[in-house]
Amino acid sequence: MDTSDNIPTWKLDGIFVQSGNDEYTAYLTSCKERIGNIASLLDSADKFTKNGNENFDFAAWLAPFLKEYENCVAMSGTLCKYAYVSYSTDTTDPAKLNRLSETTDLVNSLLVYQRKLSLVLVSHKKYMDDFYARFPEYKDYAYILTEMMDDSAHQMSAAEEKLASDMQKTGGEAWSRLQEQIISTLQDEKGRTFNELRGLASSADKDERKEAYEKELELLRANRVALAACLNNLKGETVMLNARRNWKGALDRALSSSRLSRESLDALIGAIEDSLPVWRNYFKAKASILRKCGQTASDRAGTDGRGLAFYDLFAPLPAPRTAGTDGQSLFEKEWTFGEARDYVIKEYDSFSKNMGDFARTAFSSGWVDAKIRPGKVGGAYDEDFAKGHQSRILCNFSGKFPDIITMAHELGHAFHFHCMKGKSPLFFDYPMTLAETASTFAETLVKQDMIATASEADKCRIIEMDLQDVAQVLVDILSRFYFERAVFEGREKGELGADDFCRMMAEAQERSYGDGLDDERHEYMWALKCHYYSTDLDFYNFPYAFGQLFAAALYAKFRTEGKAFTESYERLLADTGNMSCEDLCAKAGFDIRDKAFWKSGIDVYAEEVETLVRAYGN
Repeated sequence: MDTSDNIPTWKLDGIFVQSGNDEYTAYLTSCKERIGNIASLLDSADKFTKNGNENFDFAAWLAPFLKEYENCVAMSGTLCKYAYVSYSTDTTDPAKLNRLSETTDLVNSLLVYQRKLSLVLVSHKKYMDDFYARFPEYKDYAYILTEMMDDSAHQMSAAEEKLASDMQKTGGEAWSRLQEQIISTLQDEKGRTFNELRGLASSADKDERKEAYEKELELLRANRVALAACLNNLKGETVMLNARRNWKGALDRALSSSRLSRESLDALIGAIEDSLPVWRNYFKAKASILRKCGQTASDRAGTDGRGLAFYDLFAPLPAPRTAGTDGQSLFEKEWTFGEARDYVIKEYDSFSKNMGDFARTAFSSGWVDAKIRPGKVGGAYDEDFAKGHQSRILCNFSGKFPDIITMAHELGHAFHFHCMKGKSPLFFDYPMTLAETASTFAETLVKQDMIATASEADKCRIIEMDLQDVAQVLVDILSRFYFERAVFEGREKGELGADDFCRMMAEAQERSYGDGLDDERHEYMWALKCHYYSTDLDFYNFPYAFGQLFAAALYAKFRTEGKAFTESYERLLADTGNMSCEDLCAKAGFDIRDKAFWKSGIDVYAEEVETLVRAYGN
């Protein structure tokens, strides 16, 4: 593979000049002054409102306010993201950590003023038509401003919101941190951390997979009381605050933040439920293959049509006996960064010239940081900057095949932002349901092309890798949705303990996996998934399924329409920030309230299951 000198680190001078901090400091000072300006403007509006002053020209006030507010959003977001990308490649520098803390506080202060703005808008709701008539350039803001007004109905008083925020630090957030601390410090008798044990789920050694699974359950059982207390108390706080904020339930709040209707969610969940026989067939086929190859440590899984043992869900499959190698495997090849870069560009070009040119710009402009080095965070992410409308992509390139998929995924996020150029910074905060669309679509482009052109052996491995991922996003996510719904229903009635959570998880897995799993299951999955323990991410699960199937359905449409689809795809990405999911999709010609739309995405993976089963002769 490349030497480390040939793997790029990003350039940040395009955001703030690195030689000295003068530009950054001036920008920070200007941002604080602008936030002070909007605070003053809000105070003036509040005084006019309280005094009932009929001479207050609300429309004339709102237009310049929104311009200044946009500037604050763009500048504070740029500062916070710049602080994070700087810190994430050098986590040992305390100055960068302090800068991150400072800019996060800046963004949080702006959220306080956003809440005040929503109340001002509600107080002057009858003047909004006059505002749009006199300032037509703001007509596209109607959805966002209406959303702010609607959100005001779910706010407590300013004093209560401040108290809730302060108490949450020693309440829900503290329970969340305790769960993180418990999981992150667990070790078995060999000194292996919990995360190391989790990583062995994809080991090629069948006995190692089963032993790691058994140790994982052992560690979680030993800490079940504390972990159950974390989840019980955190969800209890959420139930109480949701009631005080006039939410019917946690799901309603999650749908609102996702800009999704209950009808569309029902269609999505219904389509996944309808597809469960496909996934159970996949699980059973995989169990049978592992049994025939002697690659399972289970005594029962894969016999007489039984499904997988839980610890074999991520087991790698051997190549089919009939598959030839046809040269060097994509999985065994040591990729240079240049080869990986060129491969991603080629795949982006295969969709559209705009997408390919964007990838070239990202690489040539120093937007990608791929070099592994001490102090750099793991994983991968994309951050988008309003300043200069540019992005920065972090990944950790090791020369392995999955690195190409990761790079294509993160560049997809950046391309999404690129398509929004010229839009208001207020539109850049699109919901989680749509946030994974472009990235998953880009990843699908790469995988599907590789499946079509790879050797028979690699083709099976790519399909299996894809099905593993998608099965988690659909089947396991469905079980998490069932589980979380049951938890909230139960918590509204009273306290819950470890036995309750284990029972709910077992029932949820039975409803989703069914006979796709044998009797060796994992009723403690509730204890380790950090999303359950977030105070802000109730029902984090279904947006992932939405993104996966939405991207797959778009890919299916691309296969049908070819290059003619590219323009409508880019317009769809450009419009993600200022309308509901339903309106966005209707504009692109899709009805996400219809299960048939979601089925078109599932069909892409149903074909893969059939291909895999045929390849192994099951």
